[in-house]
Amino acid sequence: DYASSFDIHSASFHYFRVHPSQWDHIFKIIKSAGLNTVETYVPWNLHEPKRGQFNWEGYGDLDQWLKLAHENELYVIIRPPPYICAEWDFGGLPFWLNDETMYPNMTVRGTDPQIL
Repeated sequence: DYASSFDIHSASFHYFRVHPSQWDHIFKIIKSAGLNTVETYVPWNLHEPKRGQFNWEGYGDLDQWLKLAHENELYVIIRPPPYICAEWDFGGLPFWLNDETMYPNMTVRGTDPQIL
């Protein structure tokens, strides 16, 4: 029913491309433009630059970015990995996936179960 419908008016805001000190300001601009939603990719290679070593700080502080979106009363659409495109190195895939000793005969950007 139309009374319960919800229109999404979204901006694309990739947290990993903007210094964290500017995030709140950007959210305020998005909100003041009349938008109600923000979307972002999540680049795997930023958050796991080495196998098993995770980064959720600085440009990678997705938790803080989400909190700020909430504080600015914005909905969020998360576009998860593995592949994100976004004109980002290796499509957001971590370079360690190319290690033949770890992943022999793996096909990157395919349906290889080793990374899906």
